[in-house]
Amino acid sequence: MASKVHCVVLNREGDALDRAPWPGELGKRILQEVSREGWQQWLAKQTILMNERRLSPMNPEHRVYLESQMEAFFFGDGGEDPPGWIPPKNDKN
Repeated sequence: MASKVHCVVLNREGDALDRAPWPGELGKRILQEVSREGWQQWLAKQTILMNERRLSPMNPEHRVYLESQMEAFFFGDGGEDPPGWIPPKNDKN
């Protein structure tokens, strides 16, 4: 049975990650406070940021920006959206 965490993204209990997805203290905190589903939500947001802002994970400045956005997404104000970003409409309504 998978271990559980109270996810700060979902504000409910969810399956815990198997290991820290990021190095250092931030990764440890994510492991303790973010569920797998919450992590997947971050990966979707990270993809949007990388595509819309044309970021490269090879660029050290871009990595610093993405890390700051990751921390804001999980533990701050949710981070920023790219300028002019309009989320896609949900067709399930």
